Amino acid sequence: MNYARLKTALVAMALLSSHCLLQGQDQNGLKLRHRAGSAHGFLILRDQAGATLASGDLTQIPYGDRIKLRVVFHFRDGSLHEETTVYSQRRDLRLISDHLVQRGSFFPNPCDITIDKRSQQVSIRALSNGKEVAKTEQMDLPDDLANGILFVLVENLQPNAPKIEVPYLAPSAKPRMVKLAIASEGEEQFKVSARPYKAMKYDIKVNIGGVAGVVAPMIGKQPADIHVWVSEGAVPTVVRIDGPLYTEGPVWNIELASPVW
Repeated sequence: MNYARLKTALVAMALLSSHCLLQGQDQNGLKLRHRAGSAHGFLILRDQAGATLASGDLTQIPYGDRIKLRVVFHFRDGSLHEETTVYSQRRDLRLISDHLVQRGSFFPNPCDITIDKRSQQVSIRALSNGKEVAKTEQMDLPDDLANGILFVLVENLQPNAPKIEVPYLAPSAKPRMVKLAIASEGEEQFKVSARPYKAMKYDIKVNIGGVAGVVAPMIGKQPADIHVWVSEGAVPTVVRIDGPLYTEGPVWNIELASPVW
């Protein structure tokens, strides 16, 4: 396993992308510092005991000033997690659309959710109990909405950057706008073969807000934190992610999958 393959593959959930740096936030969204390029990587999803749950792919394709990013995980029992994100990279990094599909026994509330930033619409197909319920809602979707591009942001934060908050539409049959508070937790070391590298660890907390945010921890409904490790260097890159794939889900681990012959 070499570092180049590790760098390419471990950008996931996704929202994920390489070579795209952001500097702060303002009313016009997230400022772009470097343009993203093409990428294809192979991913593996494990539970906290180390058991393999799913294998996956990441593909990233530029179309002019736009990037199409697709992350998919195929579970052994046929369950599927697939997220396709389109975002722009002009002066700012901005979400255009995000399409999330989760179905199968690994997902207690299977769904098909599309966010269309330009039309300010969220289309939802709930797939629970063998029934399909479809609806479209008008929502106030802010310019710095992080759905699909969360890890593009995290992998490119400056190591000494102060804590930031970004809006995120928590996917469910009744989507809710929350805030994700992102803060660095210091350096850790990882190795590729025997060679050591440094990574900055980030913690992402879900702030639900309002009365629900106060009650959630009391009744065990506070979403688990997400932890992200970002390699240091000229092109910071996500090298590990620990966190849930769905609301109130268990903490899973995303890492590189090595080809086997």
